[in-house]
Amino acid sequence: MTVHDETGSYRTAHEQAAPMAEGRRGPLSDVRIVDLTQALAGPYCTMLLADMGADVIKVEPPAGDGVRLIGPHTEVDDDHHFGGYYASGNRNKRSITLDLKHGPDIDVFLRLVDTADVVVENFRAGVMESLGLEYEVLRERNPKLVYGAIRGFGDPRSGETLYSYWPAYDVVAQSMGGLISHTGTKAGELVSSGPSVGDLYPATMMVGGITAALYHAEKTGEGQFVDIGMMDSIMALCESLTWRYTYTGELQEPRGAEHASLCPFELYDAADGKVAIAAPANRQWELLCKIIDRTDCVDDERYSSARRRVNHREEVREIITAWTSTMPKAAVVERLAGRVPCGPVNTAADLAADPHVKARQMYVAIDHPGSERPVLTPNTPLRFSETQGGVYAAAPLLNQHADEILAELEAIERERGEEHP
Repeated sequence: MTVHDETGSYRTAHEQAAPMAEGRRGPLSDVRIVDLTQALAGPYCTMLLADMGADVIKVEPPAGDGVRLIGPHTEVDDDHHFGGYYASGNRNKRSITLDLKHGPDIDVFLRLVDTADVVVENFRAGVMESLGLEYEVLRERNPKLVYGAIRGFGDPRSGETLYSYWPAYDVVAQSMGGLISHTGTKAGELVSSGPSVGDLYPATMMVGGITAALYHAEKTGEGQFVDIGMMDSIMALCESLTWRYTYTGELQEPRGAEHASLCPFELYDAADGKVAIAAPANRQWELLCKIIDRTDCVDDERYSSARRRVNHREEVREIITAWTSTMPKAAVVERLAGRVPCGPVNTAADLAADPHVKARQMYVAIDHPGSERPVLTPNTPLRFSETQGGVYAAAPLLNQHADEILAELEAIERERGEEHP
């Protein structure tokens, strides 16, 4: 069931958000990236780099990135240049369309590569080879080039497998990487993660790989191929799955919101929703018991250690829920906050009204073409004392910056003493 904010506050939430930054800035402001990515994993990676100041040139096919067609759209956006899906992963970028099967466009692409520090793509293995534009070809032109590839199962250069040429999406990566096997209800129903972590986590890992490779290239003048497999990344994310298996033979099963080794450490019912309470250390447990007026539990042998509380989890839950369920979640948090780790289960509407979000400027009001009002986008969580980046531009219209990019390219070539027809 889809639940909507019937109050209409989503239409005015931008009034509490931070404005866009004045322009491109950040620790990567001297980095130029040619972005061939589409869908989510690749664009999210290059968006994070753009948030840190990189000049990201999004090279799209003439029809555009396919997710431009996916909604949702605001209530007055009749033009439908792109919806929320595309907007979310492509802010701070410039767009140019090139047909990489067409000679003149291939020439423009190669000229862009000559001026770039990084190329990023997330095609299936073999696609760039079929175009004659694989890493080895580009490296001959630009030896310092860092080339990032995100694929479902990694690139054959790092180890070819039975899966190397399979297509993959988020839910496939979550499944094959192990995440879904222990995510779900206590009754055993398996579910995928709400956020598309099968895309987003590999993307974030690639950001680290690219920045490390840039550091190496700056020191040595030598670029390299950076390979991230979506399945591999999810395996790394699910670290407890491995150590529980290799230490004890345990195959983790879904436990709902519970933690296998810590208690209390889950969600508890309030009068108007749920709150998270985490008090696994003995001192935290003792303080929680005092606050909820159950000091009798402090000296009870059943609850005298984290392991014993885990063994008596149902009783612990009853004790805590008997207190939390009598009041709204805001009141629960007010009693515990700053003393026992806790927090409400927030919706998007809750976040838009949260004073912490406003103070940290974690929502930015961003312009959207075709809309009469700004929309929200999460700001970068990365904070730098000297070279802060941020959100300064909406996602681009298709081919919006072609003339600008080509003019810059010609200026760079003239400065280098190069000539192109």
